[in-house]
Amino acid sequence: MTTQPMSARGAFAQGAFALEYPMSLGVYDTYPEAQKAVDYLSDHGFPVQNVLIVGTDLKQIERVTGRLTRGRVAMGGALSGAWLGAFVGLIFSIFENGETFARILSTVLFGALFGLVWALIGYAFTRGQRDFTSVSQVIATRYEVLTEHKVVAQGRELLARMDPMKAAQAQVAQAQAQAYAEAQAAQAQQAAATQAPTDSANSSRA
Repeated sequence: MTTQPMSARGAFAQGAFALEYPMSLGVYDTYPEAQKAVDYLSDHGFPVQNVLIVGTDLKQIERVTGRLTRGRVAMGGALSGAWLGAFVGLIFSIFENGETFARILSTVLFGALFGLVWALIGYAFTRGQRDFTSVSQVIATRYEVLTEHKVVAQGRELLARMDPMKAAQAQVAQAQAQAYAEAQAAQAQQAAATQAPTDSANSSRA
């Protein structure tokens, strides 16, 4: 968990995403968990307009759904064109008198033909380099909830009530990290103090 405030000129300090010295309220593995935390804050009167949900370690997932053939391209283009033609025909039938059904049918046929030809032209330009259909999504590995430094204590207190076990685990992890950092610093100081007399003795012999 991030405990130090981020720079106000950081990545989130522009436009609608600007926060004044944002600090972390918690890190979550999924977006629904982060959303639940923000919803809990909102239900308990926290100024959620000062909250930012940040997805980190982004990755794109693409799921291949099938093989793309000339026939499928032609059918898809014709259907799209037919829908567009039907819409145009309905618009014309509202403002003009005459054979409504015939007008709509003609625009549907023209739209289907246009969509078929346009889709085949676009497919020809790909030269077979992408003969498959797919859906893609960008997801994050984790989600961090940030808020402005002036209300971070209130937010952490509320989230501690929401999930006391997780709050306790976070405090333990933070204490362990701090103890480890202090131990490393003490070892570095001890090594420096031990090295100093040795260097002094070597200098005297020289």
